[in-house]
Amino acid sequence: MAIEKQLTNTGCVAKAYYSLANLTTFKVGGPAEWFAAPRTVSELQACIQWANAEGLPVTRLGAGSNLLISDRGLPGLVICTRYLRHIDFNETGLVTAAAGMPMATLAWKVAKRGWRGLVWTVGIPGTVGGAVVMNAGAHGSDTQAILVNTEVLNPDGSLETLTPEQLQFKYRTSVLQSDPRIVTQATFQLQPGYDPAVVRAETSADLEQRRSTQPYHLPSCGSVFRNPQTKSAGWLIEQSGLKGFKVGQAQVAERHANFILNCGGATATDIFQLIRHIQGIVDDKWSLQLRPEVQILGDFQAV
Repeated sequence: MAIEKQLTNTGCVAKAYYSLANLTTFKVGGPAEWFAAPRTVSELQACIQWANAEGLPVTRLGAGSNLLISDRGLPGLVICTRYLRHIDFNETGLVTAAAGMPMATLAWKVAKRGWRGLVWTVGIPGTVGGAVVMNAGAHGSDTQAILVNTEVLNPDGSLETLTPEQLQFKYRTSVLQSDPRIVTQATFQLQPGYDPAVVRAETSADLEQRRSTQPYHLPSCGSVFRNPQTKSAGWLIEQSGLKGFKVGQAQVAERHANFILNCGGATATDIFQLIRHIQGIVDDKWSLQLRPEVQILGDFQAV
């Protein structure tokens, strides 16, 4: 029998030993000790209050597109923010979107208005919250270039608005990546006043370019490694002869070497071991340590 806990004065339920595999784009990972999926900020606050009262550590989960979760699962409460999805437009080009809004969806919505600034996000599989936390980027642009501010939920349940300066953005990271605060929404400054047909065409072209150069046919997390300053991670992996290399059912993609694919039945351990193998080979060949872009969560120590 499933174990559930109704959170006080909300419609939100915490579920025990909830499988996380289908909530990540890798389609791997064990269960959460407790799992909740709030649909409003007040429900999110109730989740935090309950976790604090029970002494549970909290892990945030958005689209699950930049995560590798251990086969052993995660302790404490996993809070999924993908159902926080409101969006507000201001005709000056400001758009405020909740943390769970997919970046690709937001890109199409602003394109239909003739607003530029988010074309590069159309192929990014993550959410607004994830984009802020990891400073998502592509094609020479990134989140920090358009972010006005972001609202976060503090561990004590209070809300706070942070500026880009406070987020301490760097390449594919921010202060929030190692911080317990949870993004609730973000405001972006875009460029209104363009022909919607033109912006839609630009958005379609960007998506088609991604689909022609990156593997979308099997589960993956997107780019696994951050690009070093010298050469791209994909180039280094390809030149190391690792395209197509497999550990179990995890494989370095033939189309783009900075992608690891779940070829069917891969485990998180398979993927973790492949990541470590790639790092070792690239380090041996190029004297360079690739740093994962994917967040690795849970216990892999016995691997």
